[in-house]
Amino acid sequence: MPNGEEGACRKPSAAYDHRQPAKTQWYDRKNYVFVEFLVEDSKEVDVKIKKDRLIFSCKTEDNVELYNNIELYTRVQPSDSREKRSDRSVTLFMRKVEGKRAWPRLTKEKVKHVWLMVNFDNWRDWSTDDDQLLDIQQYAEMMKDMKDNGPPPSMDDLDDD
Repeated sequence: MPNGEEGACRKPSAAYDHRQPAKTQWYDRKNYVFVEFLVEDSKEVDVKIKKDRLIFSCKTEDNVELYNNIELYTRVQPSDSREKRSDRSVTLFMRKVEGKRAWPRLTKEKVKHVWLMVNFDNWRDWSTDDDQLLDIQQYAEMMKDMKDNGPPPSMDDLDDD
């Protein structure tokens, strides 16, 4: 081998990963972070919400594998988090460990991901928002359609000023 590479150990080249990230939107609220994976007619959906990480995988109608492994900005409470699958998307809401603290981004690192965008249609400046009735109605509606992951989260902090 040229250049004295005899006996040198080389790493085998990494196999091409056929998975791609799902297009994702997110928005922040006082006590929750909402994440929506925009996948129509998803199948084999698997969502793992951990304290500091969100792992999402599924297949599209055309059997394309989608996979997102997101290290979250800060910690969430997995037991008080829920998911909902529809024909057009998979929506999650995750309870923040540190409620009433704004998240400037979804991910821990300050990197702009092509697949990740802010959902400005649902974003509000909640630090000055006093209309909590809308939040309560929205959570109640989502809870009705959510996958049963045990008892519903406590929402006693929604009426705090």
